Amino acid sequence: MSLINIDAQTLTWALLGGILPSLLWLWFWLKEDAKHPEPKRLIAAAFLAGAIAVPIAFFAEKISLSLLGTGFLVVIIWAAIEELLKYGGAYIVAFRGICLDRSRCVDEPVDPLIYMITVALGFAALENTLFLINPILGGDAASGVLTGNLRFIGATLLHVVASGAIGLSKSLSFYKNNLVKKMYFFVGITTAIGLHVLFNFSIIISEGENIFFIFGVLWLFVGALLLAFERVKRLKP
Repeated sequence: MSLINIDAQTLTWALLGGILPSLLWLWFWLKEDAKHPEPKRLIAAAFLAGAIAVPIAFFAEKISLSLLGTGFLVVIIWAAIEELLKYGGAYIVAFRGICLDRSRCVDEPVDPLIYMITVALGFAALENTLFLINPILGGDAASGVLTGNLRFIGATLLHVVASGAIGLSKSLSFYKNNLVKKMYFFVGITTAIGLHVLFNFSIIISEGENIFFIFGVLWLFVGALLLAFERVKRLKP
């Protein structure tokens, strides 16, 4: 499939179907931080960083597939690639000592969670857009989304939950010393990769038959993330 051969209407519908759900999710999470919102340009940059990570991830995954072939190891490597790239996007935008807006980057515990979720939604937006192009080109977008292609909805939840685990680890360790922060981060990135692997592996072994059960489990994790979000907002030095 070449983007050159895709007409404007197909691309428009794919963009709407891929980006709008992510923007709605972003609006929801930003409302949770309405009292102390992050600068809009940093949120936009984090979302864009997530989208930019998609082609980089595809390229890295293609190389790993050519080197290792199919198998469980590749599933793990692909999950690690995506989670590390999403974290890298958040790091460049906000987590460095000098970020895109040095005066207002990460100044409260909830900020890492917000930035990681924003990057995850940017990643999901472009990934879902690319995923939707084939069904729309085939004139079967509705049935495609309502059957096996429902996975693209689950992917959005997965990216939020997985990247949220990394953000949560940084948020919960916000007032800890550097050693504890590193330990929390290790747990967070390991959890993110583990969740990603479990989701992908569940899709593979079930061949899409238990997709709604898998989505149900993801929604439970989203609920848990919401509860954790509320706890993070109450953290004090």
